[in-house]
Amino acid sequence: MTGSLFDDAPFPPTLPPDAPLAERLRPKTIDEVVGLEDVLGEGRFLRNAIASDRIPSMILWGPPGSGKTTLARIIAKTTRARFVPFSATSTSIKDIKVLMEEARKARLGRGMKTIVFIDEIHRFNKAQQDAFLSYVEAGDIILIGATTENPSFEVNSALLSRCKVVVLPPLERQQVMTILQRAIADPSVQKFGVKLTPDALDFIAATSAGDARQALNSLQLVVETAQGTVDAEEVKKILQRRSLMYDKGGEEHYNIISALHKSIRNGDADAAVYWLVRMLEGGEDPLYIARRLVRAASEDVGNADPQALILAVAVKEATHFIGMPEAGVALAQLATYLAASPKSNAVYIGYGEAVHEVRQGDNPPVPLHIRNAPTRLMQDLGYGRGYQYAHDFDEQTAQMECLPESLLGRRFYEPKEMGLEREIRERLEKMRAARRDTR
Repeated sequence: MTGSLFDDAPFPPTLPPDAPLAERLRPKTIDEVVGLEDVLGEGRFLRNAIASDRIPSMILWGPPGSGKTTLARIIAKTTRARFVPFSATSTSIKDIKVLMEEARKARLGRGMKTIVFIDEIHRFNKAQQDAFLSYVEAGDIILIGATTENPSFEVNSALLSRCKVVVLPPLERQQVMTILQRAIADPSVQKFGVKLTPDALDFIAATSAGDARQALNSLQLVVETAQGTVDAEEVKKILQRRSLMYDKGGEEHYNIISALHKSIRNGDADAAVYWLVRMLEGGEDPLYIARRLVRAASEDVGNADPQALILAVAVKEATHFIGMPEAGVALAQLATYLAASPKSNAVYIGYGEAVHEVRQGDNPPVPLHIRNAPTRLMQDLGYGRGYQYAHDFDEQTAQMECLPESLLGRRFYEPKEMGLEREIRERLEKMRAARRDTR
């Protein structure tokens, strides 16, 4: 990388006349933004922060086309701070440190704030993310990261703890329609002389999956290739998309994955296959479906059939390995297996009860007798004293309690009378009885 952080380079750069429609029509002010009322409405945190030029470090988390880059550019236009964009694919750790040191000198020497924008921050590896940490902590830079991935998994916890997470929802269908109606009124679109019927616009909005950029790219393709008046059928031909997933009611991505999951939970294999195919034919990422089915294997089948989770992970790997369209059959195999499996949500409920207890409870210390004692001091303090080895007892359970005293007798996991969980229940009851008898 050459040059300096403080070279006079505008952000965003001046757009050429043939730039994509989505770039040319990108909102330039807060009032032009569609669909982010919960984030940018009057009195909201982010609107106030932009208006007062007091931008904190933040992570913008939302699906494609929800407005992350647009927000960053509005901030770039309105802030008095220097705005520096970074690319995960072309920026080395050395480049980061050089530019961060320039930002530190600018703050200390001239009182200049520097906002660093990282698009797709989830593509930065741990070392790259760590390179920003000390500068964020010291206040040398204000970091704005944009990501489509859950920042809890993709952003280092230390960096994440120093940033406010701003969640951007997917655009609703009517909001995408609003954007499309603005676009067709723009002179750069009207010059082509193409008229789109309401059902044509509705189809573009429906098939955009809440992604404004995708909707505008589709509109641009239609107006640049069609002639005269264009209806929905003509749009389907141009975009080579079928409307199978999106009827006039316009079921959205989240509605259909909910239908798939709830059909499996209800033991309806036929409905499960139908909703699975609706998602795949609509262009859904098969790995997303596989991940949701892995969740269903634990949440709804659980220990009633532990084989379900093994099969779910195997199908996830098969989906990754062979891809579509072949992976569709493997996903259908898993969906029907899960639907037909005995069901138990006992693990799901038990996990939730334990989470609730930990979050609202006193979190008492680990009982001394089940603590590890690797040092003499710990032994002298009683760590491990009184521990009993379960394998030395007939029922493979000792009389000692493993919960803190304040939680004695608390049941978090209550197996049901379904599938293998019936046997698990019997074994647990035998061990509980053996502990009672020993006491």
